[in-house]
Amino acid sequence: MAGVSSQPGSSADSAGESGSSGEIGSPGSTGSSDRSATARGQRPVWSRDFGLFFVARAIARLGDTMLPVALAAGLLQHGYGVGAVGLAMASTAAAFAGLVVFGGVIADRFDTQKLMIGADLVRLGTQALAAVLFYSGHVVLWEVCAIGFANGVAGAVFQPGVASTVPRLASDIQGANGAIRIAEAAAQLAGPAAAGLLVGFASPGGVFAAHAATYAVSALCLLLLRLPPLAPDSGPTGHGGSAFRADLVEGWREFRSRTWLWGVIAVWCVYMIAVWGPSVPLVATEVVQQHGPRAYGLVNSALGAGTVVGGLLALRLRPRRMLRAGAISLFVFACFPASVGAGFGVPAMAVGAAVAGAGMSFWSVMWATSVQTQVPPDVLNRIHAYDVAGSLAMMPVGQALAGPAAAALGVGRVLLVAGAISLAIPVALLAVPAIRNLVRADAPRAGAGMRGTHEIHETHERECPQPG
Repeated sequence: MAGVSSQPGSSADSAGESGSSGEIGSPGSTGSSDRSATARGQRPVWSRDFGLFFVARAIARLGDTMLPVALAAGLLQHGYGVGAVGLAMASTAAAFAGLVVFGGVIADRFDTQKLMIGADLVRLGTQALAAVLFYSGHVVLWEVCAIGFANGVAGAVFQPGVASTVPRLASDIQGANGAIRIAEAAAQLAGPAAAGLLVGFASPGGVFAAHAATYAVSALCLLLLRLPPLAPDSGPTGHGGSAFRADLVEGWREFRSRTWLWGVIAVWCVYMIAVWGPSVPLVATEVVQQHGPRAYGLVNSALGAGTVVGGLLALRLRPRRMLRAGAISLFVFACFPASVGAGFGVPAMAVGAAVAGAGMSFWSVMWATSVQTQVPPDVLNRIHAYDVAGSLAMMPVGQALAGPAAAALGVGRVLLVAGAISLAIPVALLAVPAIRNLVRADAPRAGAGMRGTHEIHETHERECPQPG
């Protein structure tokens, strides 16, 4: 994944409608243009159904950010060490990363709304079971890991459907992604604090119970959604193992055929190994050791606040070449690891974190919108699954290398190197013509089928020839 959550990160406006030929663009149209868009049958961002989806994503994200606190506090209380906490978290991550590609195929073959509701109900059950285990005091590590693995499998089924749901809910896909990014950032700020309060006043079991409740709310909101029907021929046909394998191969072929898509993922693998992977644990270690946990909380809050600002900018600005504008915004991410590595004071580190969060959030929305508007709807779930899997694959490698690198060079030097490499990442993105020249495309209207989307893609190919 690319945003601040580590995934590379949609706009419905075409090049002609963006209102600007510059790289950052001009504010989106308002007033009479919104009314005329509605008159043409386009869906505004803030409809009843998008509001339900917005609440579902925000509440679920709130619960997800509470989980690490609950796992750490609960397992440590019952005599387990830091390694056990890491193993419990890894069980979820491994299941998700290993199965999300298959989840993309499933999401393209079946009703994504029902799949997402089912996944939420599974996680409601597993987290309720975890709450019972922690409340009763019967905490066995393998049982906690098994619950985490089941959550990862459910997440792998849920996540691919998110990409195809947004274009069905709003014509302004960039605005929709920006709003969701803001909600997720706000939840990321509130979740750990809420979990800390629940652990203090109740127990870790109370956090798991609250987490289960967030999935119940999400499932209810998704159940109430009224999604427009897809075209009859908009999904894969055929049944059985051979058809499943054929769909998997087709998804890979579609992914590989788009240079801008696999090019970003290839660069992002380097980013995860050399920048994000080591920065997360090393920043936490360095700030806590040098300035205390409260300072680390302040720096994290600044990162989250910057993420909200980046989401607001993404709501306002409409660049014609979205990935170019997003890549330019990534230059400021260097401020985060570099400010910590250079040994600056807490205020300077907080400013660096806020600026980095804004740049990463803006890129995240540009990326998500590009994928959702440039990829045909019948393969979008599979493409998104390859995107997520490719983005996450190298993060554990970066985290594993952080310790040996810090032991050899020192934490400060490793973070300074990460800051320098983070400047090279947008340079690499901008060096690829297929990435920097990708022109924004209109999102196909729900139910429009394949023809309109292929016409959009063919227009892009004429305007932006891909190398090789």
